[in-house]
Amino acid sequence: MEGLSPLEQAALDKLIAGDHPVLQTLRHLASRASLRAKEYTGVGVFCSFDVLPGTPTVAGGFELEDVTAEVAGFNHGAGFILFVREGVIELLEGFSYDEPWPDEIRDFEIAYVHEPRLLPDPRTSGN
Repeated sequence: MEGLSPLEQAALDKLIAGDHPVLQTLRHLASRASLRAKEYTGVGVFCSFDVLPGTPTVAGGFELEDVTAEVAGFNHGAGFILFVREGVIELLEGFSYDEPWPDEIRDFEIAYVHEPRLLPDPRTSGN
């Protein structure tokens, strides 16, 4: 997606990877989304999205938060959360564990927190 850093794009791709129908729909949503805004917090980043109207959605709201990254220069790595609200991807949050977030990250490795993945059931999410 235009405007995302390589790390942000890799984290988003990893979060929405998989065969589950919800993940397939999230990939379709991401292909029809654009970056609305990016905000650096000092210890992370918030990437907000707009999705084209008429794009098929998923049920309700939930978070995918099972992706982590080993980042050169970080002692404790980074984590990522994808927020889905009202059926569409709304926000990608990247965060360090109380370490400064640099302007540019080039050397990183993305992984899942657990294998196999433990995905939330959107039918039981309260968001």
